Amino acid sequence: MTIRVGFGYDVHQLVPGRELWIGGIKLEHDLGLLGHSDADVLLHAICDALLGAANMRDIGYHFPDTSDATLGMDSKIILRRTVELIATKGYRLGNIDATICAERPKMNPHIPEMQRVMADVIGCDPDQISIKATTTERLGFTGRQEGMAAYATVLIERD
Repeated sequence: MTIRVGFGYDVHQLVPGRELWIGGIKLEHDLGLLGHSDADVLLHAICDALLGAANMRDIGYHFPDTSDATLGMDSKIILRRTVELIATKGYRLGNIDATICAERPKMNPHIPEMQRVMADVIGCDPDQISIKATTTERLGFTGRQEGMAAYATVLIERD
């Protein structure tokens, strides 16, 4: 069996007039994340980690922010296609360990639903997906609520 690890990071600016999508679910909030797609920082970080682990470049290479085809795209579609891409090299998900950095809204109450939604998209057990949330104690752009960030580490396997 071959195992590989990958790391992903993503950040998006918070702005009025946008929906807030995190972990594949819509959260009620007065600000949303700005991006070419739905700007789901968590799913984007996970996709970058998966692609990196499989040595398949990054999310921007496969889903460019210059393409009309990805404009407004649901990041669950990006996640599903990323899992399909790594499968072309024989890889499947081992596990995900991810962290969302945001002051508000509080993420912890939503984590079980995020895990279920992502597991459905990926076709895995929710127990393979660990999601944590933290603040930056009001420091930096996330602390000032100018944006959100997410980090992800993944393990992928091939027989």
